[in-house]
Amino acid sequence: MKHTKWLSWILLLLIFWPLTSWSADSRPDDLDLPELQFTIEYPETFRLSNGIQVYYRQDAELPLLDITVVVESGKITASPQKAGLAQLLADNLKKGGAGQWPAAAFDRAVDDLAAALNVEAGTYTTRCSLSLLKEDARQGLSLLAALVRQPHFDAERFEVSRQQMLESLRRKADHGAALAQQILMARLYASHPLAVSPTLKSVTAITREDLRANHQRYFGPANTRIVLTGDVDQKTARTLLEEAFGDWHHDSETPDVPPLQPHVQPGVVLVDRPVPQTTILLGELAIEKTNPDLYAVQGMNYILGGGGFSSRLMREIRSNRGLAYSVYSYFSVGRRLPGIFISAAETKNASVAEVVGLMRQEMERISRESITPAELEQAKQSLINSFVFAFDNRHALATRILDQELFGYPDNYLEQYRQHIAAVTVEDVQRVAQRYLHPQQQVTVLVGDIETLREAVKGWNLPVAEQRVEDLL
Repeated sequence: MKHTKWLSWILLLLIFWPLTSWSADSRPDDLDLPELQFTIEYPETFRLSNGIQVYYRQDAELPLLDITVVVESGKITASPQKAGLAQLLADNLKKGGAGQWPAAAFDRAVDDLAAALNVEAGTYTTRCSLSLLKEDARQGLSLLAALVRQPHFDAERFEVSRQQMLESLRRKADHGAALAQQILMARLYASHPLAVSPTLKSVTAITREDLRANHQRYFGPANTRIVLTGDVDQKTARTLLEEAFGDWHHDSETPDVPPLQPHVQPGVVLVDRPVPQTTILLGELAIEKTNPDLYAVQGMNYILGGGGFSSRLMREIRSNRGLAYSVYSYFSVGRRLPGIFISAAETKNASVAEVVGLMRQEMERISRESITPAELEQAKQSLINSFVFAFDNRHALATRILDQELFGYPDNYLEQYRQHIAAVTVEDVQRVAQRYLHPQQQVTVLVGDIETLREAVKGWNLPVAEQRVEDLL
C-alpha cells in the first residue's frame, strides 16, 4: 500500500510539473497556461424525404446515440382558458403509450433498452429526447417516432398526470418565488400569451381531446427538426431516421406568436404570505437576441448581480450588511420577443424597505458612475471562459446550432460571442445601464407578511396593489 501511495504522488508530479515551476509562495493565478482554444464543430445537415431537417454529428467516443426531436409547439399554443395544456401534452406524450404499444408496454420497451427518455414543453417548442446504446438504435427510434407521431394519451395516465399538476399548483402557495414570478410575468406581458400561467381552473378544463387536437394541429414534418449525434456514420443515421420518420406526412400549422404591445404599469404588488421572510422581485422588459447591446448588457449584469459573490448586489446586501442569503440579477434574452430583467432577493420582513432601496441604489449607481476597469475585466474573463461549458458535449452543441437557426440568431453568433464580449468597454456598460435599467419604473413584487409590507412601501410614491394567493392558484 505504501508503494502504491508513493507511486501515485510520483505520477501526479510527472503530470503537473511541466505546467509550472512551483515554489512555496506560488499562487494559482501565477500559472503560465496556454490560451484556451475552442472551435465550434458545426453539425452536418440533411433533409429526410418528407422535408424534416436533420442535424447530425458523429461521436465515436462511446457506443451511444442521442436523438432530440424538436417540434414547434409549446406553451405559446395554449389558450388562456387551457393554460397548462403544453405541459400536460409533454407529460402524456412520454407516459400515455404510442403506436403499437399501450402505455405500460411502452414503458417496458423503453426500460428494456435501458434508454433515457425525456419530453419537455418550452415556450415555443416541445422536445423529445432519447439516449441509448447504438445497437438498440432501430428499436429506440421506432419508439421515439411512435411517441411523436402516434401518441395514445391513455385516459387513466392522463387523469393521473392532470391530478399531479393540480396538486403541484395547490402547493405553489408554499413557494413565494413561484408566486412572485407568476405575478411579474403577468404584469410585464399583460394581455399576451406569455403572461398566462396554469391555474387550477385552466388545468381542470383540459381534456384528452384538447391534447389530441393540439397534437393534430401542430405536430407534423414541417414543424419538426431532429438532432442525432453518436457512434454512427451519416449513411446509417440517414437510413435509420428515414425508416422511423420518412413516411410521416401530415399538414400542420405554424404556431402564431402575437406581437408584444408593451404597456407595463410600474407599481408594487403585495401578496400576503404569513412567514418571517419576504420574496422580492423587481423587473422590467429587456432585450431580444438581435439587439447589438446584448454583449454589453451581459457584462453590465454580471457586475450588477449576475456574478455571484463578486457582484455588487451580493457584496453590498449580503456580504457587507448581512441582509439576505441570496440576491442576484439576470437578463433573459428573448428568442422571439423581448425577455425580462429581474433583480431578486429574500430577506426578513423587517428589512424589505432597506433591501429594495439598496437594490435600486445599485442599479442607479451603475448607471450614474463608471465601473472600474478591474470589474469589467473580471466580468469579461468570467463570461468568456465559462462560454465553453455551455457545450459540454457534441449533442448539446448541435442542439444549440438548431436553436440558433430556428430562432433566427445573428449569423456567426457562437463564433463571435467571445470577441464581442472582449470588445465591451467601461463606457458601453454605463451606456446600456442607462438605457435598460429603470429602477423607478420597474414592477416590484413582494410576497410576505402583508401588515409588515404595507408599512414598508409607505412613502414609495408608487401605485400599490394587493393580490390574494388564492387568486393565483
